[in-house]
Amino acid sequence: MKRLLSALIALLCCWIGTSAPAVAADRVAELRDAALNGDTVAWDVLEGLTTEVGPRLAATPAEARARAFAVEKLKALGFKNVHIETYDMPLWERGVETAEVISPFPQKLVLAALGNSSATPPGGITAPVVAFDGIAAFMAAPDEAVRGKIVFITHHMAQQQDGGSYGELGVIRFAGPSMASKKGAAAIVIKSIGTDNHRVPHTGVTGWPSGVAPIPAAALSTVDADQLSRILARGKPVTLHLTIGAHMAGTAQSGNVVAEVPGRDPKAGIILIGGHLDSWDLGTGAIDDGAGVAITTAAAKKLLDGPAPLRTIRVVWFGAEEPGGFGGEAYAKAHAADRHVLVAESDFGADRVWRFAVRAQDTKNPLIEKLGQVLSPLGITASHGDAHGGTDVGPTAALGVPVVDLGQDGTHYFDLHHTADDTLDKIDPKQLRQNVAAWTAMLAVMANDPGDLGVLPKGHGE
Repeated sequence: MKRLLSALIALLCCWIGTSAPAVAADRVAELRDAALNGDTVAWDVLEGLTTEVGPRLAATPAEARARAFAVEKLKALGFKNVHIETYDMPLWERGVETAEVISPFPQKLVLAALGNSSATPPGGITAPVVAFDGIAAFMAAPDEAVRGKIVFITHHMAQQQDGGSYGELGVIRFAGPSMASKKGAAAIVIKSIGTDNHRVPHTGVTGWPSGVAPIPAAALSTVDADQLSRILARGKPVTLHLTIGAHMAGTAQSGNVVAEVPGRDPKAGIILIGGHLDSWDLGTGAIDDGAGVAITTAAAKKLLDGPAPLRTIRVVWFGAEEPGGFGGEAYAKAHAADRHVLVAESDFGADRVWRFAVRAQDTKNPLIEKLGQVLSPLGITASHGDAHGGTDVGPTAALGVPVVDLGQDGTHYFDLHHTADDTLDKIDPKQLRQNVAAWTAMLAVMANDPGDLGVLPKGHGE
């Protein structure tokens, strides 16, 4: 009887965070390895979302169907407090999109309008092309060299494990169109921000600062952009005909789907995790970001099925990330009074996690070492960089909340990102399970250890 009582006390202590480290580590390892070798929840969620809903453009009926799918799925899995938090936002719609070289070598090109692009006149526009290799060359050009023409900006994006080139070259898509408008361009086409060599364009959002008139803006597939570059290299004037039907269509509704694994101690704070539910409309949003909501949901489910964790784990399937992070902003505003002790999101596909980073009050916090110990058997090492969180949890992190990043291998992510090729067949089930195992281990530590990562100054890391 005495031995049985001792065993029960040891098990209880493991979950309240006062046991010997070896006992707690054993329990985390058990959960981690169960996810690695047998998780089916992530695939079930991802397969269901991409099959039963498909593309989920923000603020459209398709995204509304995705929210209904999410509520039904999360309730069926046993999550608590499942509900939708709605908000209004601008609606953008895609229309016809064609491009054709008129001279000197007539031929059609493949492109996709960028989010928030405006439309051409119904018959399209025909104008000379002026080309620039990179954003710096374009910015240095005088306005008169651009006025009334179709701007073409190319680049040289390479595959990288951390996807770092996206931050460097993404400005071509984020800001290039507004700069072209300021210089008086008739329209702009860019080489897709991608690393593939397929005739499949990469869409993505662009922005129009206050006072800047939207113009037609689109991305050529990488191979068509290279073809246009070769045509221009012949030294003859090039004329392009564009037809873009994209337009803003008033105000519509999006929303976040919220679910919880209730913690034992309401005062211990909330761990916020998730990914974004919306996707672009070209593919079915498997890697971006059906995988993210599937991974985080499956990991939280592992803790839901066991003894209640010390802290509440809140899983959010954020809406409207792609057109500008509306879901993350709405969540942060609605839950500003909640005590969040950690935020983390999955939004970089489903290839294996290879490193982790932490943003904490003290970089020598013992919790960081514990994370390293439980993640190491999965081949995950600590990064020396600061964690950033991502678009969805970033507004909450900016309130001073610590962040954990579980960095996925992004070598091939930008082959598929924002394209019609973002489909379920690109997901490797084994690597998907490795992601779930990493998230399960992280949550098992962070949701149960009585220590935390402290409080950061507001705005830190923005």
